[in-house]
Amino acid sequence: MTKQAGEKSIAMTREVLEQDLIRHHFEHAHPEVALQSQQQLQRSIHHMLATAPPGARHLDGVYLFAYGSLIWNPCVEVAERHTCRLFGFHRDFCLKLDHGRGTPETPGLMLALAPGGSCHGVALRVPGEHLERELTLVWRREMLTGAYRPRWVKLKTDVGPIWGIAFVINPQHDRYIGRQSDDVVIQLLRTGRGVLGSCREYLDNTVGDLHSLGIRDRRLEWLQRAVRQ
Repeated sequence: MTKQAGEKSIAMTREVLEQDLIRHHFEHAHPEVALQSQQQLQRSIHHMLATAPPGARHLDGVYLFAYGSLIWNPCVEVAERHTCRLFGFHRDFCLKLDHGRGTPETPGLMLALAPGGSCHGVALRVPGEHLERELTLVWRREMLTGAYRPRWVKLKTDVGPIWGIAFVINPQHDRYIGRQSDDVVIQLLRTGRGVLGSCREYLDNTVGDLHSLGIRDRRLEWLQRAVRQ
């Protein structure tokens, strides 16, 4: 079984986010899942913009730190990109999925930023002209279930340090499972699949785009080889 009976596949596209179709899907197919209301999302966006560090306030827009699918499928306007490094957090498959890229029968895993170490990724500048509209799409994607928390972080880039918003793991969320054994991670990435696609596809796309940017994540590369075996 790749998805629950009666569920149709959903592609993560700008149109899907504009129409808030992921919320509609959850409300119809999984009413037991707690979701952030549109008002809560807007308050979160306003809070982040109001608490921007001084170094971020002169920018035309806002930088987002992309470390997973935002790299290869941002779905929002991007005016500028810089490869970068974030210190204090690392990529980890520590978010279990029973929905989206998993089902209760075929659960999967999603990347999150967990405390410790560092992480190479991409700083995406969302331009200021339609900033709140664009950030609304990002929040509908990243913040709908409350599994992540937005925070301002300093990124080391090829043009110097910049401030950006990163979505880090919410350790109180019931989908957060912490560091798992390699066997568990490999199995969930190998079999996880749901209405948004497969975990294997997510892993392949992330590794492929990191490679194209000259970024090596040796753990992700090792996991990719293990999942394919």
